[in-house]
Amino acid sequence: MPPAPLPKAEIGILLYPRCQLSMAYGLTDMIAIAGQFSIDHGGQTLRVSRWEHQPDGGFARSHDTHPELGDATRPEIWLVPGRLTGVPDAQEAAPYARWLVDRHAQGATLASNCGGAFLLAATGLLSGRPATTHWWFADQFRTRFPDVKLDCDRIVIDDGDIITAGGLMAWTDLGLRLVDRLLGPTVMLDTAKFLLIDSAGREQKHFARFMPRLTHGDEAILKVQHWLAAREAKAISVGEMATQVGMEERTFQRRFKAATAMTPIEYVQHLRVTKAREHLEFTRRTVDQIAWSVGYEDAAAFRKLFHRLVGLSPGDYRSRFAAPAAQAA
Repeated sequence: MPPAPLPKAEIGILLYPRCQLSMAYGLTDMIAIAGQFSIDHGGQTLRVSRWEHQPDGGFARSHDTHPELGDATRPEIWLVPGRLTGVPDAQEAAPYARWLVDRHAQGATLASNCGGAFLLAATGLLSGRPATTHWWFADQFRTRFPDVKLDCDRIVIDDGDIITAGGLMAWTDLGLRLVDRLLGPTVMLDTAKFLLIDSAGREQKHFARFMPRLTHGDEAILKVQHWLAAREAKAISVGEMATQVGMEERTFQRRFKAATAMTPIEYVQHLRVTKAREHLEFTRRTVDQIAWSVGYEDAAAFRKLFHRLVGLSPGDYRSRFAAPAAQAA
């Protein structure tokens, strides 16, 4: 019997303390399943290895799907998982960042999932480039890495030699992207069907919740934010907001944008859409009724805004996320 062919490529997963092991184990399983489908189609498998920092400062495989190969191959793609207990600070990230910079210089593709983007950004390689991470970490990421073009609406951003994926379970989307890249679309679709994973159409903004900035230190703007929340932002003009804190309208708009990173109108839109999402999930009101209840007399304009902010129409959002009691609406 002839020897089995070498795997088409090796994927290395870079582990660090308390990182998300479900991604490491789950991706290993996904790649194994994809490899079997690839063999069924006459193709090759993929090698997956997990690497850990060693006392001497280097990195070595701690798990390997093809241990018999030893150093016959090296990872062409390096993945960094997230962590459930918070993101690594600069000091913790430093040795991993140095390792990744060297691997990238040797031609490897780098990828991250969730908060792993903080380790990837610590390399400096994301400067001026698009990337995503978990929407929960968006403000923290922008503060630490202001030169990265962060887009937390996206589940996966494939920028060629660097790929970033959004929060937690976005590793499934990242894994399918790698299977597609390395083994082709037919194997990717076979794998997605077998694992019951939606292979297209997901975006992070379908799931993300509006999290207003409240710790900016501008007491006047915070007072307006609380006032808006209490009124659910219904029928409120910028002039009314400014009047609440005795400011000239232009000054108010400037300070509001500086504190919240949004214009007052954008902020109100997000508040209204957040309330509309609750109604779609938990009530049987029609879309027109919901539009009216959150302050929009023009239901068509509301639908357009909702789709822009959420990425789904109100009807599609209800179909996906409504509680059973609201499904009949």
